[in-house]
Amino acid sequence: MIAQLAQRSSENALARMTRHAKVLSAQMQALSVTLFPPSSRKTLRSFSSGEVARFLGVSDGYLRQLSLDGLGPSPSLSAGGRRSYTPTQIGELRSYLATARPKEATSFLPRRLPEDKLQVIAVANFKGGSAKTTTALYLAQFLALEGYRVLAIDLDPQASLSAMFGFQPEFDLGEGETLYGALRYDEARRPMREVVRSTYFEGVSLVPGNLELMEFEHHTPRAMAERSLRGSDVFFRRVGSAISEVADDFDVVVIDCPPQLGYLTMGALHAATAMLVTIHPQMVDVASMNQFLLMTSDVMTVIEEAGGSLDYDFIRYVVTRHDPNDVPETQIVALLRNLFGEDVLGATAWKSTAIANAGLTKQSLYELDKGSVGRGAYDRALESVNGVNNEILGLIKKVWRR
Repeated sequence: MIAQLAQRSSENALARMTRHAKVLSAQMQALSVTLFPPSSRKTLRSFSSGEVARFLGVSDGYLRQLSLDGLGPSPSLSAGGRRSYTPTQIGELRSYLATARPKEATSFLPRRLPEDKLQVIAVANFKGGSAKTTTALYLAQFLALEGYRVLAIDLDPQASLSAMFGFQPEFDLGEGETLYGALRYDEARRPMREVVRSTYFEGVSLVPGNLELMEFEHHTPRAMAERSLRGSDVFFRRVGSAISEVADDFDVVVIDCPPQLGYLTMGALHAATAMLVTIHPQMVDVASMNQFLLMTSDVMTVIEEAGGSLDYDFIRYVVTRHDPNDVPETQIVALLRNLFGEDVLGATAWKSTAIANAGLTKQSLYELDKGSVGRGAYDRALESVNGVNNEILGLIKKVWRR
């Protein structure tokens, strides 16, 4: 113990930070193994027949009759006779119903049509605590549960979205396995398909992130100075160019943008067909969002002057971590609606201990059983999250002329 204290007292700041990082990383790895044994990978729970009925837009009684008639996948039965379906079986149910009820096929398998534009939704803000990553996570998972093929892209070097999908960035990712691998300027650049990973959450694929993404911020100025970058080589086109390589595999792309307006964010904003700006209804957050909008406007002007095109199908402000019983917060929400009208989503994501508690184990409400956080808190939180996501899905469908 005395030797350890002597060693620590002689450390400089850099050595101490390095040691702390290694110790914390090892602890996080051990925690991951404890939470998700034996493979240290997350798995998605089965869903009750009631939940599945809501996903599919049919009645629970209808699913029960299908099961009794031996049609579609066979659900698991609990000792009490409750039926549940695995995520794979939900997909099989969708395929069966689309065949059995062809007039409603598009409601059971809601794929975008060949003429429909891939929707690329950038979730952005550079204010910490605005629930940017949480919004991206819940949107991606909600769309997958609704039957869409979703690609989630983690552009934040802090990689919180990747962690929520069960990846520990410093352990699970090698060189070139983030989006930077498909963006870089040298011969080590990889095809986008090689950096897309499947996830435990049926319907969601992921391009994970880690600190390697900062290399794009460092190398872009050098590449611009050393050579003439044109066409798809221009830095702000590279994200969109990478996404286009896998566009046929997905219906919606959700990008969790970095918390700053760097080259990666510019690339995401140029690739996007829509943008969601998250906002916590506090005055300091509103002031920060004002700066974000001013800076984003300047960035977009630079991109357009350089030959880029920014034509969004929709821009919406998403009120997050909202306490509807807090009078000052309610006044701020009213102010935002008065200023921006329908550009503020009607639904708000409520502040919830259920969401916070789920996040402690790197899970979302969609992954938890109701009883694990309290049924009442769970239902209220899920209702608010689904309200937000249903509005966004409605905007996507409007773009597709559904």
